[in-house]
Amino acid sequence: MSSIAEQRMASRLRRHMRIRKKLEGSAEIPRLAVFRSHMHIYAQLIDDLAGRTLCGTSTLDPTLKDALVGKRKSEKSRLVGKRIAEIAQNRGIRKVGFDRGGYLYHGRVRALAEGAREGGLQF
Repeated sequence: MSSIAEQRMASRLRRHMRIRKKLEGSAEIPRLAVFRSHMHIYAQLIDDLAGRTLCGTSTLDPTLKDALVGKRKSEKSRLVGKRIAEIAQNRGIRKVGFDRGGYLYHGRVRALAEGAREGGLQF
């Protein structure tokens, strides 16, 4: 018998695969992939056609270290979204496909998406 945590992970992975069937990143419009752990959130821009990551950031990014002190996880996620948008803008990327990674569009994932939109990304 599997644990509740394993069932939850399996459900998330099934949702993620459903999303990935419909969404493919390219050099012009990369995929903005999100991974959420208990403590941190990670975002990266991926070109699936070339099979490479264009750029990425997370709450562990040294450039965000001072800005994240004393903030809640959702506030940190918004800052990570703004940072990934800033990096993308510097690389000439304006449009992305949002891959929420099987997580619900709620809480930290939503905050990251809103931060990326505030930073100038379109999805």
